[in-house]
Amino acid sequence: MSEKIYIGVDLGGTAIKVGICDEEGHLLHTYEGPTETEKGPDAIVNNIERYVRLIVEQSPFDWEQVAGVGAGVAGFTNVREGIIILAPNVGLRDLHIRKILEERLGKPIKIDNDANVAALGEAWGGAGKGIDNCVCYTLGTGVGGGIIINGSIYQGFSGLAGELGHMSVVPDLEAIQCGCGQMGCLETVSSATGIIRMAKDAVARGDRTSLAQVENIMAKDVFDAAKAGDEAAVRIVNRAAFYIGKSLAAVAVVLNPEIFIIGGGVSKAGDILFDEIRSVCAKLTPEPVLKGLKIVPAMLGNDAGMVGAAGLFIRS
Repeated sequence: MSEKIYIGVDLGGTAIKVGICDEEGHLLHTYEGPTETEKGPDAIVNNIERYVRLIVEQSPFDWEQVAGVGAGVAGFTNVREGIIILAPNVGLRDLHIRKILEERLGKPIKIDNDANVAALGEAWGGAGKGIDNCVCYTLGTGVGGGIIINGSIYQGFSGLAGELGHMSVVPDLEAIQCGCGQMGCLETVSSATGIIRMAKDAVARGDRTSLAQVENIMAKDVFDAAKAGDEAAVRIVNRAAFYIGKSLAAVAVVLNPEIFIIGGGVSKAGDILFDEIRSVCAKLTPEPVLKGLKIVPAMLGNDAGMVGAAGLFIRS
Protein backbone atom coordinates (compact mmCIF):
# COMPACT_ATOMS: atom_id res chain seq x y z
CA MET A 1 0.00 0.00 0.00
CA SER A 2 1.26 3.50 -0.81
CA GLU A 3 -1.58 5.53 0.72
CA LYS A 4 -0.52 7.93 3.47
CA ILE A 5 -2.29 7.75 6.80
CA TYR A 6 -2.33 10.15 9.73
CA ILE A 7 -2.80 9.21 13.38
CA GLY A 8 -4.72 11.43 15.78
CA VAL A 9 -4.34 11.14 19.56
CA ASP A 10 -6.98 12.58 21.90
CA LEU A 11 -5.22 12.78 25.26
CA GLY A 12 -7.73 12.96 28.11
CA GLY A 13 -7.52 12.55 31.86
CA THR A 14 -9.25 9.17 31.83
CA ALA A 15 -8.65 7.74 28.38
CA ILE A 16 -6.36 8.11 25.40
CA LYS A 17 -8.25 7.75 22.12
CA VAL A 18 -6.31 7.05 18.97
CA GLY A 19 -7.61 7.14 15.40
CA ILE A 20 -6.28 6.56 11.89
CA CYS A 21 -7.42 9.01 9.20
CA ASP A 22 -6.82 9.10 5.48
CA GLU A 23 -5.87 12.24 3.57
CA GLU A 24 -9.55 13.19 3.13
CA GLY A 25 -10.34 13.26 6.86
CA HIS A 26 -12.17 9.92 7.01
CA LEU A 27 -11.75 8.14 10.35
CA LEU A 28 -10.79 4.58 9.44
CA HIS A 29 -9.85 2.87 12.71
CA THR A 30 -9.98 3.74 16.41
CA TYR A 31 -8.50 2.44 19.63
CA GLU A 32 -9.00 3.54 23.24
CA GLY A 33 -6.95 2.76 26.32
CA PRO A 34 -6.58 4.14 29.84
CA THR A 35 -4.42 7.21 30.40
CA GLU A 36 -3.21 6.03 33.83
CA THR A 37 -2.47 9.54 35.09
CA GLU A 38 -1.82 8.18 38.56
CA LYS A 39 1.35 6.49 37.28
CA GLY A 40 2.92 9.78 36.18
CA PRO A 41 4.19 11.38 32.96
CA ASP A 42 6.45 8.53 31.87
CA ALA A 43 3.59 6.05 31.98
CA ILE A 44 1.34 8.41 30.01
CA VAL A 45 3.92 8.86 27.26
CA ASN A 46 4.54 5.10 27.22
CA ASN A 47 0.81 4.53 26.76
CA ILE A 48 0.60 7.01 23.89
CA GLU A 49 3.47 5.26 22.11
CA ARG A 50 2.00 1.82 22.78
CA TYR A 51 -1.52 2.72 21.58
CA VAL A 52 -0.20 4.39 18.41
CA ARG A 53 1.83 1.31 17.50
CA LEU A 54 -1.02 -1.01 18.46
CA ILE A 55 -3.64 0.67 16.28
CA VAL A 56 -1.39 0.39 13.23
CA GLU A 57 -0.75 -3.28 14.01
CA GLN A 58 -4.51 -3.87 14.22
CA SER A 59 -5.18 -2.07 10.93
CA PRO A 60 -4.51 -3.11 7.32
CA PHE A 61 -1.87 -0.38 7.07
CA ASP A 62 1.90 -0.57 7.44
CA TRP A 63 4.00 1.55 9.79
CA GLU A 64 5.78 3.04 6.78
CA GLN A 65 2.48 4.59 5.65
CA VAL A 66 2.20 6.72 8.79
CA ALA A 67 2.97 10.28 7.65
CA GLY A 68 2.51 11.93 11.03
CA VAL A 69 1.03 11.70 14.52
CA GLY A 70 -0.94 14.60 15.98
CA ALA A 71 -2.14 15.01 19.54
CA GLY A 72 -4.84 17.13 21.13
CA VAL A 73 -4.37 17.98 24.81
CA ALA A 74 -6.81 19.46 27.32
CA GLY A 75 -4.62 22.27 28.56
CA PHE A 76 -2.13 24.96 27.62
CA THR A 77 0.28 24.07 24.84
CA ASN A 78 3.24 25.68 23.12
CA VAL A 79 2.37 24.61 19.60
CA ARG A 80 5.53 25.93 17.99
CA GLU A 81 7.87 24.09 20.36
CA GLY A 82 5.64 21.04 20.89
CA ILE A 83 5.48 21.48 24.65
CA ILE A 84 2.57 20.74 26.99
CA ILE A 85 2.85 23.74 29.32
CA LEU A 86 0.11 22.62 31.69
CA ALA A 87 -2.55 19.94 31.35
CA PRO A 88 -4.09 19.76 34.85
CA ASN A 89 -6.57 16.98 34.07
CA VAL A 90 -3.76 14.80 32.77
CA GLY A 91 -1.15 15.80 35.34
CA LEU A 92 1.42 17.04 32.82
CA ARG A 93 3.54 20.18 33.07
CA ASP A 94 6.41 21.45 30.89
CA LEU A 95 6.58 18.21 28.92
CA HIS A 96 8.47 18.35 25.61
CA ILE A 97 6.11 15.79 24.14
CA ARG A 98 6.93 16.43 20.49
CA LYS A 99 10.64 15.76 20.98
CA ILE A 100 10.00 12.65 23.09
CA LEU A 101 7.47 11.09 20.71
CA GLU A 102 9.53 11.90 17.62
CA GLU A 103 12.45 10.05 19.17
CA ARG A 104 10.31 7.07 20.15
CA LEU A 105 8.10 6.78 17.09
CA GLY A 106 10.41 8.10 14.41
CA LYS A 107 7.52 10.09 12.91
CA PRO A 108 6.70 13.83 12.67
CA ILE A 109 4.67 14.97 15.70
CA LYS A 110 2.34 17.97 16.11
CA ILE A 111 0.30 19.04 19.13
CA ASP A 112 -2.42 21.56 19.94
CA ASN A 113 -5.04 22.09 22.62
CA ASP A 114 -8.19 19.99 22.56
CA ALA A 115 -10.61 22.78 21.57
CA ASN A 116 -8.54 23.78 18.52
CA VAL A 117 -8.15 20.17 17.52
CA ALA A 118 -11.89 19.47 17.83
CA ALA A 119 -12.60 22.54 15.70
CA LEU A 120 -10.15 21.36 13.07
CA GLY A 121 -11.77 17.91 13.13
CA GLU A 122 -15.18 19.38 12.36
CA ALA A 123 -13.71 21.65 9.68
CA TRP A 124 -11.76 18.84 8.01
CA GLY A 125 -14.06 15.86 8.28
CA GLY A 126 -17.30 17.00 9.93
CA ALA A 127 -19.94 19.72 9.74
CA GLY A 128 -17.50 22.19 8.17
CA LYS A 129 -16.07 19.87 5.53
CA GLY A 130 -15.11 21.85 2.46
CA ILE A 131 -15.44 25.21 4.25
CA ASP A 132 -12.31 27.28 4.85
CA ASN A 133 -13.63 29.80 7.39
CA CYS A 134 -15.56 28.58 10.40
CA VAL A 135 -15.79 28.97 14.16
CA CYS A 136 -16.53 26.09 16.51
CA TYR A 137 -18.04 26.25 19.98
CA THR A 138 -17.90 23.32 22.39
CA LEU A 139 -20.59 23.60 25.07
CA GLY A 140 -19.73 21.20 27.87
CA THR A 141 -18.66 21.60 31.49
CA GLY A 142 -17.15 24.84 30.23
CA VAL A 143 -17.29 26.60 26.86
CA GLY A 144 -14.40 25.96 24.49
CA GLY A 145 -13.77 27.21 21.00
CA GLY A 146 -11.65 27.02 17.92
CA ILE A 147 -11.22 29.33 14.93
CA ILE A 148 -10.42 28.10 11.43
CA ILE A 149 -9.27 30.77 8.95
CA ASN A 150 -8.36 29.91 5.38
CA GLY A 151 -8.45 26.24 6.31
CA SER A 152 -6.01 26.46 9.23
CA ILE A 153 -6.29 26.89 12.99
CA TYR A 154 -5.87 30.50 14.03
CA GLN A 155 -3.51 30.47 17.02
CA GLY A 156 -3.15 34.15 17.82
CA PHE A 157 -0.05 35.84 19.27
CA SER A 158 0.63 33.32 22.05
CA GLY A 159 -1.54 30.40 20.94
CA LEU A 160 -4.55 31.36 23.05
CA ALA A 161 -6.97 32.45 20.30
CA GLY A 162 -10.42 30.90 20.40
CA GLU A 163 -11.12 31.20 24.13
CA LEU A 164 -14.75 31.91 23.27
CA GLY A 165 -16.07 30.89 26.67
CA HIS A 166 -14.22 33.81 28.22
CA MET A 167 -15.85 36.54 26.17
CA SER A 168 -17.47 38.93 28.66
CA VAL A 169 -21.10 39.05 27.48
CA VAL A 170 -23.23 39.30 30.62
CA PRO A 171 -24.06 42.83 31.88
CA ASP A 172 -22.37 43.87 35.13
CA LEU A 173 -25.53 43.79 37.25
CA GLU A 174 -26.19 40.17 36.28
CA ALA A 175 -22.60 38.98 36.05
CA ILE A 176 -20.92 36.47 38.30
CA GLN A 177 -17.23 35.65 38.51
CA CYS A 178 -15.92 33.00 36.13
CA GLY A 179 -13.31 30.40 37.03
CA CYS A 180 -10.83 32.43 34.95
CA GLY A 181 -11.20 35.30 37.42
CA GLN A 182 -13.13 37.68 35.14
CA MET A 183 -16.78 38.69 35.43
CA GLY A 184 -19.65 37.86 33.09
CA CYS A 185 -17.98 35.28 30.85
CA LEU A 186 -20.10 33.29 28.42
CA GLU A 187 -19.07 30.15 30.29
CA THR A 188 -20.91 31.31 33.43
CA VAL A 189 -24.31 31.12 31.73
CA SER A 190 -24.06 28.89 28.66
CA SER A 191 -22.04 25.90 29.87
CA ALA A 192 -23.56 22.85 31.56
CA THR A 193 -22.13 24.19 34.81
CA GLY A 194 -23.81 27.56 34.29
CA ILE A 195 -27.17 26.02 33.37
CA ILE A 196 -27.10 23.81 36.46
CA ARG A 197 -26.23 26.79 38.65
CA MET A 198 -29.14 28.82 37.26
CA ALA A 199 -31.49 25.89 37.82
CA LYS A 200 -30.38 25.48 41.44
CA ASP A 201 -30.81 29.23 41.96
CA ALA A 202 -34.37 29.01 40.62
CA VAL A 203 -35.19 26.18 43.02
CA ALA A 204 -33.58 28.06 45.94
CA ARG A 205 -35.69 31.15 45.13
CA GLY A 206 -38.82 29.06 45.30
CA ASP A 207 -39.71 29.39 41.59
CA ARG A 208 -42.51 27.07 40.51
CA THR A 209 -40.62 24.40 38.63
CA SER A 210 -40.53 20.64 38.28
CA LEU A 211 -36.77 20.87 38.80
CA ALA A 212 -37.48 21.20 42.54
CA GLN A 213 -38.28 17.48 42.49
CA VAL A 214 -34.94 16.54 40.92
CA GLU A 215 -32.38 15.42 43.50
CA ASN A 216 -29.21 16.03 41.51
CA ILE A 217 -29.97 18.49 38.70
CA MET A 218 -28.07 18.01 35.44
CA ALA A 219 -28.20 20.19 32.33
CA LYS A 220 -30.24 17.50 30.54
CA ASP A 221 -32.89 17.74 33.27
CA VAL A 222 -33.23 21.47 32.57
CA PHE A 223 -33.62 20.90 28.83
CA ASP A 224 -36.13 18.09 29.36
CA ALA A 225 -38.16 20.31 31.69
CA ALA A 226 -38.08 23.16 29.17
CA LYS A 227 -39.29 20.87 26.39
CA ALA A 228 -42.16 19.86 28.69
CA GLY A 229 -43.15 23.53 29.11
CA ASP A 230 -41.65 24.27 32.53
CA GLU A 231 -41.52 28.09 32.56
CA ALA A 232 -38.48 28.40 34.80
CA ALA A 233 -36.54 25.90 32.71
CA VAL A 234 -37.53 27.71 29.51
CA ARG A 235 -36.18 30.99 30.95
CA ILE A 236 -32.89 29.31 31.84
CA VAL A 237 -32.48 27.74 28.40
CA ASN A 238 -33.39 30.99 26.67
CA ARG A 239 -30.87 32.89 28.78
CA ALA A 240 -28.10 30.42 27.93
CA ALA A 241 -29.04 30.57 24.24
CA PHE A 242 -29.29 34.37 24.24
CA TYR A 243 -25.69 34.84 25.34
CA ILE A 244 -24.43 32.24 22.89
CA GLY A 245 -26.27 34.10 20.11
CA LYS A 246 -24.90 37.42 21.36
CA SER A 247 -21.35 36.07 21.30
CA LEU A 248 -21.85 34.64 17.80
CA ALA A 249 -22.93 38.07 16.57
CA ALA A 250 -19.78 39.64 18.03
CA VAL A 251 -17.51 37.02 16.50
CA ALA A 252 -19.33 37.24 13.16
CA VAL A 253 -18.57 40.93 12.64
CA VAL A 254 -14.89 40.37 13.48
CA LEU A 255 -14.15 37.16 11.56
CA ASN A 256 -16.98 36.88 9.02
CA PRO A 257 -17.09 33.06 9.10
CA GLU A 258 -19.24 31.06 6.71
CA ILE A 259 -20.41 28.71 9.44
CA PHE A 260 -20.64 28.38 13.21
CA ILE A 261 -20.42 24.78 14.41
CA ILE A 262 -21.76 24.10 17.89
CA GLY A 263 -20.91 20.86 19.66
CA GLY A 264 -20.45 19.42 23.14
CA GLY A 265 -22.96 17.80 25.46
CA VAL A 266 -25.14 20.91 25.86
CA SER A 267 -25.64 21.14 22.08
CA LYS A 268 -27.53 17.83 22.20
CA ALA A 269 -30.52 19.79 23.52
CA GLY A 270 -31.41 20.33 19.87
CA ASP A 271 -33.92 22.78 18.45
CA ILE A 272 -35.00 24.28 21.78
CA LEU A 273 -31.46 25.67 22.05
CA PHE A 274 -30.53 26.18 18.39
CA ASP A 275 -33.75 28.00 17.41
CA GLU A 276 -33.13 30.67 20.05
CA ILE A 277 -29.41 30.94 19.24
CA ARG A 278 -30.20 31.52 15.56
CA SER A 279 -32.91 34.05 16.39
CA VAL A 280 -30.69 36.11 18.69
CA CYS A 281 -27.72 36.00 16.31
CA ALA A 282 -29.95 37.16 13.45
CA LYS A 283 -31.24 40.13 15.48
CA LEU A 284 -27.77 41.27 16.58
CA THR A 285 -25.75 40.71 13.40
CA PRO A 286 -25.71 43.28 10.55
CA GLU A 287 -27.49 41.96 7.46
CA PRO A 288 -24.43 41.94 5.14
CA VAL A 289 -22.51 39.79 7.64
CA LEU A 290 -25.50 37.57 8.36
CA LYS A 291 -26.09 36.79 4.70
CA GLY A 292 -25.18 33.18 4.00
CA LEU A 293 -24.08 32.53 7.59
CA LYS A 294 -25.04 29.09 8.94
CA ILE A 295 -25.29 27.88 12.54
CA VAL A 296 -25.19 24.09 12.67
CA PRO A 297 -24.64 21.28 15.19
CA ALA A 298 -21.33 19.42 15.20
CA MET A 299 -21.28 16.05 13.48
CA LEU A 300 -18.31 14.14 14.84
CA GLY A 301 -19.13 14.03 18.54
CA ASN A 302 -16.38 12.40 20.58
CA ASP A 303 -14.42 11.58 17.40
CA ALA A 304 -13.65 15.23 16.61
CA GLY A 305 -10.49 15.24 18.70
CA MET A 306 -8.96 12.26 16.93
CA VAL A 307 -9.85 13.53 13.47
CA GLY A 308 -8.59 17.03 14.21
CA ALA A 309 -5.34 15.80 15.72
CA ALA A 310 -4.66 13.76 12.59
CA GLY A 311 -5.65 16.79 10.52
CA LEU A 312 -2.88 18.92 12.04
CA PHE A 313 -0.70 17.63 9.20
CA ILE A 314 -3.20 18.50 6.45
CA ARG A 315 -5.11 21.58 7.63
CA SER A 316 -2.68 23.56 9.77
